[in-house]
Amino acid sequence: MERVNLAQKLTLFNDHWKPRIVGELNDSHVKLVKVQGEFVWHHHEDEDELFLVLNGRLQMQFRDKNVWLEEGEFIIVPRGVEHRPVAPEEVHLLLLEPKSTLNTGNVMDEKTAVAEWI
Repeated sequence: MERVNLAQKLTLFNDHWKPRIVGELNDSHVKLVKVQGEFVWHHHEDEDELFLVLNGRLQMQFRDKNVWLEEGEFIIVPRGVEHRPVAPEEVHLLLLEPKSTLNTGNVMDEKTAVAEWI
């Protein structure tokens, strides 16, 4: 049982779209990620995802609508729902998702990354 300083953890990396694990809760990981630009359209067959904006402004695109998230706001993307995060400028996110979650879901490309502990 140790505290985690999110701001300090965010200083440990600078790359985009590569989540880092900072905690474990039941069968889920708590992750931090820095994002900028457009991600890939994808979905997760078996996992719901929570995206909490720590810094910046994120647009979550869905096939039928776009949702803007401001600092301190979160969205839960249900399993099976196709989505694409977009960040015109750098955004820092906290993710809460099952341990089995791959960042690109059903898509394998250059942005696919296996999360590592920091």
